[in-house]
Amino acid sequence: MASLRLAGLKKSFGAVDIIKGVDLEIKDGEFVVFVGPSGCGKSTLLRMIAGLEDISSGELYIGDRLCNAVQPRERGIAMVFQSYALYPHMTVYENMGFGLSLNKTPKPELDARVREAARILKMEHLLERKPSQLSGGQRQRVAIGRAIVRKPGVFLFDEPLSNLDAALRVDMRMELAKLHRDLGATMIYVTHDQIEAMTLADKIVVLDGGLVQQVGSPMELYKNPANKFVAGFIGAPKMNFLPVKVQSIAGDTAMVASDTMSPIPVKGRGFSTGDQAWLGIRPQFLKPGPPTAGEGALRGRIALVERLGTETIIAVDTAENERVVAAIPVDVELAFGDAAEFQFNPQAAHLFH
Repeated sequence: MASLRLAGLKKSFGAVDIIKGVDLEIKDGEFVVFVGPSGCGKSTLLRMIAGLEDISSGELYIGDRLCNAVQPRERGIAMVFQSYALYPHMTVYENMGFGLSLNKTPKPELDARVREAARILKMEHLLERKPSQLSGGQRQRVAIGRAIVRKPGVFLFDEPLSNLDAALRVDMRMELAKLHRDLGATMIYVTHDQIEAMTLADKIVVLDGGLVQQVGSPMELYKNPANKFVAGFIGAPKMNFLPVKVQSIAGDTAMVASDTMSPIPVKGRGFSTGDQAWLGIRPQFLKPGPPTAGEGALRGRIALVERLGTETIIAVDTAENERVVAAIPVDVELAFGDAAEFQFNPQAAHLFH
């Protein structure tokens, strides 16, 4: 296996800058997820690591080796794409071993590697089937098996589950997590799905506009987002943001209020009295009912109620024409147009410029 280091990595297409300077270290054996909205540069960054895109400037190290000019096949990586890209006329066994056969790997070694990969992926009974005889999840496992047989130093995954249905995605997420534990391999995974990022990653890299917004463990990003973008991207449903004004400052606590919200103390550094700010509240921290002493309150009218069984999602339109979403772990007797009041602990809220 191998570690990676990206130092000032940039990529431009003509006058358009796509990756604008990425510095990142990935430890040997880590499962790292690049996450961000469409067009943020995450797939381009992955392709630069793979050698499928040239590096405009900066340095890429795989292990201790500078790989800017190293050919993809010589980097010790294997990539799994969104498309399975299986040969329809070949069996599962032949698809998995095709790359090894091109490299003139001796047949006994090729056979051993393919059968070991099939054992890891629980596909021994599928080796003689053709791709047309497989389900979507089975085809994706074949594509992963094709990567495993190469015994790479680094596995790269480019949105590998996006073609699968919701139930199968959950199953494949668990299989990928188990595969990482079993192989102890360095894995870099690209997705726009923050749930995949939260459930799979040892470390998440949040990208936007070709820049790294924050790097950390899933719960670090959830509990301590570096900025409003990360706070809104990590977590489902997404964080609520309400405009407030800073009324006073005491140490690292800001007293904030709005036209419809009484003053509450919120943790926040770098603010001054009179600043306009965004108050961030996660939907899970909003509870129906009037506030008790020291709690914040939101009032409005119900715009939508979604009963999901395990929780109820409630959308509320406030008097300031802001849409607020609450996620309640029980069913509540609320309907469209009802007046509603929600309370929250100010210590669980976030303040952003």
